[in-house]
Amino acid sequence: MVSISPKGVKAWVTFSFKPHDKVKSVAIAGDWNGWEEEEMKRKKDGTFYIRKYLLMGQNYEFRYLIDHKDWVNDPNTPHVSNPFGTQNSLLELEGEIETSEK
Repeated sequence: MVSISPKGVKAWVTFSFKPHDKVKSVAIAGDWNGWEEEEMKRKKDGTFYIRKYLLMGQNYEFRYLIDHKDWVNDPNTPHVSNPFGTQNSLLELEGEIETSEK
């Protein structure tokens, strides 16, 4: 699940993923950081999460990595084909970009 809180030209984006089975770790990787894996934090209920500050008006592809071996997509986002013959999750940060003039 992805929740978005726009803040002008950027937005706080919270990525949340609750695995069906017990897992030791969940990481996220996306094109906002060159597909570098970032470990997500675990809540008491077993949900893993991470917050990112991303530019509005952009599309971002990402995937979750379970226990450093299994790639999965976010079931609540659209998916797009990638060059490896699989699919990536798609985050669309659309909408007006607000700027303040003083």
